[in-house]
Amino acid sequence: SLLAAEAMRAAGLLLAWALLRPAATHQCHLAGPGGVLRFTDTHAEIRVPALHRVPSSLDPLYGLVRRCLDLIQQNPLPTELLRAALNDPGSVRTSQVVQYELGYVVCAAVALLFTVAVPVAGMCFCYCRSRRRCGGRLRAHRRSLGCRRHCLLACLSLTSLVILTSVVCAFVTSQRVKGQMEPGLGAVPATLRTLRQHIANIPQVAPLSRQGVQMVVDQFEVPRQQIISDLGGLSWSVGLSIHAQLKAMTYAALADLQDRAGDLQTSLHHLQILDKTVRALASARAELEPALRERRRRVVALLDDPRCTSCASVLGRAQSLELGADYSKVPSVEKVLKALAGLPRSDFAEMIRQGNGTFNSIPELAVERMAQVIQDLRDEMARMTEKVQSIANSFPLPDYTRPVSEALVKAEDRSQPYLREVERFEQYRWIAGTVLCSIILLILACNVIGMVLGAYGLSKREDPSDYECRGEAGAKFLLVGVGLAFLFSWLLILLVFATFLVGGNIQTLVCRNWVNQEIYKFIDTPGNLPPSMNLTRQLNLRRDSNLSAAYRECKSGAGLWEVLQLDRSYDLDEHLKSPKYTADFQKRLGDFTARLGDVRLLRSEGRQDLETFARSGVDEVDYRRFQEEMKNPVVQTSLPGLARSLEGLQKMQRNSTVAGRLAAEAQALWQMQNSTVQSQEALVAKLGKSVQFLSHLAPHLQERVKTTLATIASVEARLPMQAQQILRQEIGCFTRKELRYFMQYLNWVGQTLREDVASCQPLATALDNGRVILCDRIADPWNAFWFSLGCCTFFLIPNIIFAVRLTKHFRPIRNRLM
Repeated sequence: SLLAAEAMRAAGLLLAWALLRPAATHQCHLAGPGGVLRFTDTHAEIRVPALHRVPSSLDPLYGLVRRCLDLIQQNPLPTELLRAALNDPGSVRTSQVVQYELGYVVCAAVALLFTVAVPVAGMCFCYCRSRRRCGGRLRAHRRSLGCRRHCLLACLSLTSLVILTSVVCAFVTSQRVKGQMEPGLGAVPATLRTLRQHIANIPQVAPLSRQGVQMVVDQFEVPRQQIISDLGGLSWSVGLSIHAQLKAMTYAALADLQDRAGDLQTSLHHLQILDKTVRALASARAELEPALRERRRRVVALLDDPRCTSCASVLGRAQSLELGADYSKVPSVEKVLKALAGLPRSDFAEMIRQGNGTFNSIPELAVERMAQVIQDLRDEMARMTEKVQSIANSFPLPDYTRPVSEALVKAEDRSQPYLREVERFEQYRWIAGTVLCSIILLILACNVIGMVLGAYGLSKREDPSDYECRGEAGAKFLLVGVGLAFLFSWLLILLVFATFLVGGNIQTLVCRNWVNQEIYKFIDTPGNLPPSMNLTRQLNLRRDSNLSAAYRECKSGAGLWEVLQLDRSYDLDEHLKSPKYTADFQKRLGDFTARLGDVRLLRSEGRQDLETFARSGVDEVDYRRFQEEMKNPVVQTSLPGLARSLEGLQKMQRNSTVAGRLAAEAQALWQMQNSTVQSQEALVAKLGKSVQFLSHLAPHLQERVKTTLATIASVEARLPMQAQQILRQEIGCFTRKELRYFMQYLNWVGQTLREDVASCQPLATALDNGRVILCDRIADPWNAFWFSLGCCTFFLIPNIIFAVRLTKHFRPIRNRLM
């Protein structure tokens, strides 16, 4: 069983060693594969926010106005006319403009006719009133008069309701235009400034204004801090990993050494017991032999006495009373003890404690040995920061973005006077619109008051020819409204036409062609724009590109170097290759070596003790002789059995003298058993334990000691090599982990420079925002304003007619017809 146990222990050591080698080769023990770094969005503050059309309750009105404008202006974008106007303004013929603006010319003619006809009609009406021919009294009463009056009241009420609805829409849209015009006009320079800031912040800038590419480069601080943090724990992690992977093998070897040291101590102890016990047994036998011989003689003589009744049955046992085991015949162990004299000369417990302590101090030793390389790697990180700075220093965008920035500056400067003029004219438009809408409301108030007073007067008048003041007042209110309509109608139609001409052309010439991309096609066509307005050259676009393509590319998130041909002059991927920045870092880690496994498990004096123990001859002693001799009792005949037999005979005797002698002999036998024989039996039992231990140890002693010495030597030899392998493997794992941080940063830099810092998407967003502001937020309510005000203006004509005719019904009839 002991042989099997030792075989299993050796197999366990070999298995642990075999399992540790592949683990050290293929498994990383440093903490994790590396996390995901979080970088700050460095350019969000200079993005152009996208604007969108906001749904409104007035959308049906806006759609109706756009459909009306599509009917008025059905001509497509006048490319020939625009080309001539932009390249040679003097060559533009009036007939071309009239032909394109034919719908507006017709509307202008209608507005002119209205402007002339309504005031003339008003003057004629005034002349007739002065002659008491218009707006007077009815001449005769007819039965159908009430029906006609009700019809006129309903028509005037309906007309007033239409005008009221239109003027409310005019008020609302006028306020919406005013509310959108100011932020819309302010958005133009703001957007241009934002675009210029975006363009200016792309390349590296002054240290006091750390933005753009420089801000992206500064984000290298994120992986740098992470790597420095990891470097702080590298040496301790390496030491712990070496300790964790080698402790099973080392602890097993130390446990085996502790077992052999225990075998040495215990064997020496049992050999000393064995030698001492054998000597004691031999001495005790020599002392017991004469006493036992004398006791046998006396017992035999007593039992052979004729006076002893029934003593013949015990006589044979008494005659065989003699000594049994003779330990003078067993082998001597003096030679073995002499060989082991002075052992152990070394303190195995202290030796094992020191070996264990040295092995357990590997993490601290790793921290000490790797301190210099950790400092060198920190210094290398500082140099790596300078290398990363070269990305910002070599970024070539200023040469490409300068023309764009200059064009934006010119556009911003030139737009300021126009924007101020537009703001001033918008203020005039709002004032005029508000005043005229208020006048329309005043006309509607006159209509309502006139109809209410007139209807009330009619209900109180008993005779149609009677004068009634309230009916007369109602008629006068209606005539005041008519007068106001005649007086201000020409101003209304002028405001309507002016706003219609501006808003309609913005919608049909700009917005409609902006939505269907016709404007971009016009700009893209060579020769349409003069050289001073060549956007492809000013924006430094590719020769095979145009504004439409650039707009689509920018809208999809393309980078500026893709649109501006930067990929031909600056290879961003080449500048972002990891080895360019990490080669020295990798080399320093790859070249580092340190001996971390120099652990002395067994000193030379301890090895000599074990070798002396193995050569001492402990395994050569014939322990079977001891075992065979111990099978013999100390006395062949059992003294207690013989003593009890004598005590039984004593009771059977008639002769008191014989009985007394039998009792005395039995007592002497009991005394010999208790004093001498039992002590020898105790020594024999003690001897048996030592013999048993030594007989089990002896057959395997040589093999165990050799195995232990070989294991200790193997572990001491392999620990440095295995520790070096684990060190290389852990440094490799650390290097791969830190390189992943570099790759995350470089990938983020590439993505950010392409899609954010060096993205031209803000340019496309600015164009889309311009269309939303001009067309959706300003042009739509502007056109709805003139459309609503135009409805009010044209509905004043039937309002005038119905009001004039209704006044006659509120006045007394001249001749009553029975």
